[in-house]
Amino acid sequence: MNPTPSGHIGRVGDRLTLSLTREFRAPIEDVWAAVTEPERLARWVGTFTGDPATGEVQFEMTAEEGATPEPMEIRECTPPVTLKVTAHAGDFHWHLDLHLEESDGVTTLTFTQPDLDPAHADSVGPGWEYYLDRLVAAETGGDVAGVDFDRDYYPAMAEHYRVQAD
Repeated sequence: MNPTPSGHIGRVGDRLTLSLTREFRAPIEDVWAAVTEPERLARWVGTFTGDPATGEVQFEMTAEEGATPEPMEIRECTPPVTLKVTAHAGDFHWHLDLHLEESDGVTTLTFTQPDLDPAHADSVGPGWEYYLDRLVAAETGGDVAGVDFDRDYYPAMAEHYRVQAD
């Protein structure tokens, strides 16, 4: 596969922020469903239990061996455009923001992770490239299992992100 790293790290105010985009030839509502419905999420990243209306769900990574459910706080949800969550994974708290925009039958998903720890950029960047490519594969009928983190993402993309975080 050998994907090329596409994300960039920059400063938004005083915050180091990772940004990646992916495009889908699909209506915005369909892409929204792919990132918010448990059955669709399970195809590429994980699933959740609980009622999102409460502002928190339990999220479990299905693409990770031995993952356990962790709290996921929903900071903002404006269907079908914006989803902002805070993932609580052990001692880490990650802000993860999605924005969708549709134009001429193409929906662009912009993923950002504000407050990126520069010490982890070399693994976080490739990790999100991997998951977003799994999303693309799931939504286009591709082989999700063929998206291989160890072969194509890490450490292959690590330097791209390490340099940007300095």
